[in-house]
Amino acid sequence: MCGIVGYIGHNRDIRIGLEALKRLEYRGYDSSGVAFYNKETKQIDSMRAVGKIVNLEEKMGGLDLKGSPVLFHSRWATHGNVTEENAHPHQDCKGNVFVVHNGIIENYQQLKDKLIKEGHTFTSQTDTEVIPHLIEKFFEGNLEEATRKALALVKGAYALGIIARDDPNKLVLAKYSAPLLIGIGENNEYLAASDPSAIITHTKNVVYLEDGELAILTSIPGGFSIEDYSRNPVKRAPRETEWNVEDAKKDGYAHFMLKEIMEQPKSIKDALRGRIVLEDGSVKLGGLEDIKEKLKEVERVQVLACGTASFMGKVGEYMFEEYAGLSSKGDIGSEFRYKKPVIDKKTLTVVISQSGETADTLAAVKEAKRKGSPTIGIINTMGSSIAREVEQGIYTHAGPEIAVASTKASTAQLAVLALLSLYLGRQRDLSLVMGQRMGKELLRLPELIKKVLERASDIEGIARKYENIKNLWVMGRKYNYPAALEGALKIKETAYIHAEGIAGGELKHGALALIDEDFPTIAIVPSDSVYEKMVSNIQEIKARKGPVIAIATEGNEDIKSTVDDVIYIPKTLEMLTPILSIIPLQLFAYYLGVLKGNDVDKPRNLAKSVTVE
Repeated sequence: MCGIVGYIGHNRDIRIGLEALKRLEYRGYDSSGVAFYNKETKQIDSMRAVGKIVNLEEKMGGLDLKGSPVLFHSRWATHGNVTEENAHPHQDCKGNVFVVHNGIIENYQQLKDKLIKEGHTFTSQTDTEVIPHLIEKFFEGNLEEATRKALALVKGAYALGIIARDDPNKLVLAKYSAPLLIGIGENNEYLAASDPSAIITHTKNVVYLEDGELAILTSIPGGFSIEDYSRNPVKRAPRETEWNVEDAKKDGYAHFMLKEIMEQPKSIKDALRGRIVLEDGSVKLGGLEDIKEKLKEVERVQVLACGTASFMGKVGEYMFEEYAGLSSKGDIGSEFRYKKPVIDKKTLTVVISQSGETADTLAAVKEAKRKGSPTIGIINTMGSSIAREVEQGIYTHAGPEIAVASTKASTAQLAVLALLSLYLGRQRDLSLVMGQRMGKELLRLPELIKKVLERASDIEGIARKYENIKNLWVMGRKYNYPAALEGALKIKETAYIHAEGIAGGELKHGALALIDEDFPTIAIVPSDSVYEKMVSNIQEIKARKGPVIAIATEGNEDIKSTVDDVIYIPKTLEMLTPILSIIPLQLFAYYLGVLKGNDVDKPRNLAKSVTVE
């Protein structure tokens, strides 16, 4: 969940890494730090700062800071408070070894206790600090050898960047269950990062490390090498990342979150591009060609994800049952492997992750594979851990999503789930006519989304009306029940108020006790198969004097007499309404957060990519 940037090459201004780190601030912004080898003093200089990266930048000021290798880190706190002492990089007792770390060291306390008995002095509350001290224990002049021996004692998840004063021509990387990659620059320059967005201004050629691998990047001719922990060499060709520099810029928007909301006509178009075959009423998903016969034998679908992606998976559950005729279940990745799931080779496991690095989802994939289930990943990041772990993948092509609260990535996931349900349905009993209708409606989505976005100023006005609320229901049924869960999460993330998603039919089973004139509800009430049921639920709220904001289908004038405020969305197939209904909720959450003065791109206590359990 933290951000790592490393550089090795020429003796240049280390701010090359600072700019890269800023593009990872969404991964962690509790504190930040830097360590670099100063070729003049032949020492490693280090500085750290609490808060956002700008605070570290102010500390660096106008200083002439040149060196190589260099390590930068932005922290999302797990062990220890948000203090300068707990910020990375961490060092050993001798000021020789410096380490940055993403992940969690599970046995750090046992290791720390033993190291203290051996005479090591610790200065932080973090789990990370055991790593430099372990390397110090084994260091005899060769950094990678000492790192290998140290990691043999470590249990947990980690992406590590390591430099040493007494082996100054190396930047050593190690990975286990946390993302880490190498960027191949020009003229013997190399970068390391926990996310490709950090380095896309310098290079698009990257090599992703696998679990249990050590990379040695050098500033002398010979470049870099990768080995496993048993010293066996690993050969892996660089690949070109599809992300562009422009994707990581605000382009005049006040926040990345607003930019990414507004990008959804394009992100949906990119998710669908070249995949719909209207004449056949089907879709072409190249990643599934190798397993298409296996998919014909599937009898059930298990959808696994965490956070926002899990709500998208719940929408997928409805899609697979209604259009593919497959029994389906959406589950939370973090709970899945602690149950005793009943799955086999007839159960298709679909996993969803924006980053492709979500630790709990990755673990769930491995468990599903162990039980013989075929696996498909719906992922936004090429080359990510989940993309490499699943049997086949379908990329969403949403581009980098910088704001912590997911917007364009989540609706792209819904579009891909619709494609997959159409694919599986046409393998079974879904008719050509229905397949063609689904395809046509999917292709209309970018224009329909534009119509929703044109109502942004109206939604901002409604947010102003409810600026001071303390509690909120978001209510939906069928396909829009998961949309309600997602809307409530967005409001929690940006506005820091108590918001809950609720199924309309559950209202009278206890939740109505909370309703009064100060407890508003957003009701997702498109003109669909459960419209009358939702109107009845709204009447129950209004009878208790609860304010109601409706998200309704264009042309429905009757709803105005029942509710306090209306946001209209265009008409589409019922299965696709969540893509449209989620967008007003995203905008409402965005404007509410901004009105409260919150940093909506970087919500407190949160980070973008959850790479630890």
